[in-house]
Amino acid sequence: MRLDWLVWSNPLAVWWSFLILVSAGNLALLLHLHARYRRGAGTPRGARLPALDPLLLLCAAYVIGCAFRSILPRADVQRICLFDTWLSSVFVGRSVATVAEMCFIIQWAIVLRAFARVAHADSAGNIAKAIVPVVAAAEACSWYAVITTNYLGDVLENSLWTAAFVLIAIALLDLLHRYRGVVKGAIAAAALGIAGYVAFMCTIDVPMYFVRWRADLAAHREFLGLFAGLHDVAARWVVTHDVVRWDGELAWMSLYFSAAVWTSLLLAGFGLLKHLLPRYRAGRPTPRRVQRPVVVPVSRQRWIS
Repeated sequence: MRLDWLVWSNPLAVWWSFLILVSAGNLALLLHLHARYRRGAGTPRGARLPALDPLLLLCAAYVIGCAFRSILPRADVQRICLFDTWLSSVFVGRSVATVAEMCFIIQWAIVLRAFARVAHADSAGNIAKAIVPVVAAAEACSWYAVITTNYLGDVLENSLWTAAFVLIAIALLDLLHRYRGVVKGAIAAAALGIAGYVAFMCTIDVPMYFVRWRADLAAHREFLGLFAGLHDVAARWVVTHDVVRWDGELAWMSLYFSAAVWTSLLLAGFGLLKHLLPRYRAGRPTPRRVQRPVVVPVSRQRWIS
């Protein structure tokens, strides 16, 4: 395995080092979160959390999957990677990504459903049910892209991811006026973050794949069929350390393996605090302190006639 490209003068080496450092930090945060779950930190005294909380398990799958993809990055349709190993094959990488990304969107569905249940928000609850099928369709489009090498699949995949998060933003806006205090602030921050994500997808990510698809059509490129494509994703990978070949992938991978993973960790941390949600529901009457009447002692007075 050649490592002579790992020099600071190579931007690709700097980028890969960044991915490794971020992934190591993410794994450390996951272990810290697991320890807090085991201690029941943040929960009422005497309350016990499930030994394997779904939010934590889903987060672990996403964090570990992203760490694996950070160590062995690859671009699916181009079949390029950094290391010459079968673990760099698109079939392995795409399989790991599919499991991780489904876990991520299920996290969102669980959290949205919890917020909607407490606030009695039917619209947000319905959106929580809808986003998982939308992302499942996106994963199918991704597999179509990697098997056929047709960027149209990537256009559809990323468009569906964008649509899913537009739905999540709508749900958050519906929930915004139903909560107060720090919870309302957290919902607003999440909505702003999603707005940034949607802007990135609409202006950079989806147009990039659309331009590549149009270029392939203009060049009359032939796409792979099902069986040829399945063989290709499992057997062919091209090792390259030329940063030009990775142009367009660096930006989204950097954000994906950092900010997206931090979001998953925050969603998992919600499991430690979800019992507090009813306190912050808007319109909930604030309990009044019952004041006991003050008893003033009356001293006996002796009357002198």
